[in-house]
Parts: sequence; C-alpha cells; structure tokens
Amino acid sequence: MAPEDHDPSHSHSHDHPHGHDHDAGPDPMTKRVQALEALLVEKGYVDPVAVDALIETYETKIGPRNGARVVARAWADPDYRARLLADATGAIAELGFAGRQGEHMVAVENATGLHNLVVCTLCSCYPWPVLGVPPTWYKSAAYRSRAVLEPRGVLEEFGVRLPEDTEFRIWDSTAEIRYLVIPERPAGTEDWTEDQLAELVTRDSMIGTGLAKSPQEVSSPGGTVS
Repeated sequence: MAPEDHDPSHSHSHDHPHGHDHDAGPDPMTKRVQALEALLVEKGYVDPVAVDALIETYETKIGPRNGARVVARAWADPDYRARLLADATGAIAELGFAGRQGEHMVAVENATGLHNLVVCTLCSCYPWPVLGVPPTWYKSAAYRSRAVLEPRGVLEEFGVRLPEDTEFRIWDSTAEIRYLVIPERPAGTEDWTEDQLAELVTRDSMIGTGLAKSPQEVSSPGGTVS
C-alpha cells in the first residue's frame, strides 16, 4: 500500500501482516549515525543540548515560511515594501528574521516584463534565515551554470513560461550578499490578509525559479509553503 493510500483513522490490530518487521530496529545507516553521535558526545566534541536546539531551530524557526511572511508584508504594506527594497537586511530583521547567511540581504522585485532569478555560481550561497536550507538542485553545477546562460530554458524546466519580451536579471549570490526575490502579487488578492497572502508565496518564487501561487491554487487558509 502506498503511504498516501493509508487511512490513519483506520483502527487495526497488529495481528495481520504489514510486510515489514516492527522488531527490526533502526536501519544500518541510522545505527552508524547513532554510534557516531554517541562517540562524539562521549569525547566531549558535541553537546546534545546544543544539537537538539539546532535541529529544533531549523525544523520550526527557519525556512521559506519566514520569507513568505516578508513578501506578504511587502505586498500588503507599501511603506514596508519601500524599506525592504532600500535595506532588506533591516526590513527583514523587523519581522524577527536574522542570523548567519542573512547578514547582508538585497531584495529584488519582479514586475510585468521583468523577472529576477537568483543563483550562486561559485557554490551554494543562500539566505538561510528567510529560505532555510538550499534545495539540492540549487547547489548543482547544471543550475549554477545554466541559470546564467539560459535562464528562460531553466525556468521552463521548472514549469514557468514567461512572455518572449520578458527581461531577465540574474543575481549571483556570494558570501557577502544574498538575494530575495519579491514575486508579483497575484491578481484578485486585494482584500486578502497577510496570512492569506503568505500562503501564495513559495520557496521557488523567492528564488525566481517559480511564481507565486494563484488564489485558485490555495485550497484553504492555512495551506503550506512549498
């Protein structure tokens, strides 16, 4: 049975076969990681409390939801948008998002006929406080080279097709400067709250490899940011 076919409300006994062994324990890789962690703790190289805090931070406090809040505020508040474009680092910090890999931020704004795309041609510089951990493709040599040479082709592979007369601006992230794309606000959202607007903002739209969702794509308030 595929995971998506499983009914979590189904109350079942464990007398019938599941196709897996509940007593098998962790897989070999997990055992190796656990053994390595135990050794590092024993040697005093790792503080378990610090590790737990780090994991909790990246699981619940850092990620594209932060960036979505920034974009939603910029869409809803013209004064905040102006501050974001003038001093992204300061404006983002107003919402409580700051830290390593986000010390020197620049916001660039999409508009009709203008599309911004962010890449790091040297490695994988990325604005962690607002976008979280970079996706695998962002770090790939193919993306890093082709985003500069053929941005339209790259976008089409992400399912984004823009008018032929669209101007592309490519921004090369470095250790000194990280970029955040403000996607165009979808039409028909004039009366939406910031919480509703944030649901439309995806990680890829803030890198430039995607667009904001349309209102029709959001099924209900409280949807997720991909």
